[in-house]
Amino acid sequence: MIIILIGAPGSGKGTQSSALCARFDLKHLSTGDIFRAEMAAKTALGQKASEYVKNGKLVPDGLVTDMVAAKLEDPKGGRYLLDGFPRNLEQAQALSSFLAKRGASIDLVLFLDLTQTGAMKRLTSRRICGGCGEVFNVLSRPPKIEGKCDQCGGDLGQREDDSEATARKRLMVYEDLTRPLVAYYKAEQVFQEVDAGQSPEEVTASLARIVTPLLAPR
Repeated sequence: MIIILIGAPGSGKGTQSSALCARFDLKHLSTGDIFRAEMAAKTALGQKASEYVKNGKLVPDGLVTDMVAAKLEDPKGGRYLLDGFPRNLEQAQALSSFLAKRGASIDLVLFLDLTQTGAMKRLTSRRICGGCGEVFNVLSRPPKIEGKCDQCGGDLGQREDDSEATARKRLMVYEDLTRPLVAYYKAEQVFQEVDAGQSPEEVTASLARIVTPLLAPR
């Protein structure tokens, strides 16, 4: 079982990935997590990726695909949720080819639909705990004590990625590279769309209604 979660920056992919994986016993494959783990372990793939990152270059599509594919030990019998991959059409086509060679295919693509205005508001309102990494939002999920984490009491701060200028750039990249995946997967007839402008709990409920017929909760 292969499920892909796509959406603009700020659409809640991380939050919803965690909720779905816990509810349906899915293995969460996040490209960011994979990159960090591979580079920290200094694997062959990780060392290659590290060279690009150190030089401020984008990691090539082929290498990204190889790193994700290495984590798909049982694409036909396992339960996987891909978050942050594929990021563009080239990666999507490479993933489909990899799966086809193993008698597997993508079962479901979940699209978290959020307007650019909504994404900007969420990104620039996000605060992250410097201690435990817990994520808050001053608009939709404010901390009980301003500037302090509910979980560990650590200080909350804003990532550089979440500044207004950087957020705009991230959304432009998303529109250019990732948004075309919507049409691509609609044509594959595995596409389902959810309004990501709802509360996190409502989005989770909407996603669960789609996934439940395919996977019984565990």
